[in-house]
Amino acid sequence: MKELLEVLAKALVDSPDEVSVVERIDEDVIVLELSVSKDDIGKVIGKQGRIAKAIRTFMKSAAIRENKKVAVKII
Repeated sequence: MKELLEVLAKALVDSPDEVSVVERIDEDVIVLELSVSKDDIGKVIGKQGRIAKAIRTFMKSAAIRENKKVAVKII
């Protein structure tokens, strides 16, 4: 899951070397914390949060295939 989010985020930003994803387990949910450079935060969130919502939807659908729950936090 972590690698999938990392590849997706690197494709969106101008500085892919500054993308990092931290994975932690909180009860039965996988929490993925995505951090990017200050200049790229708008590209990851998008207008009115549309890209962020699409990323979360994509990650949730990938997690369902593995019978897991996932939450994406953009830092």
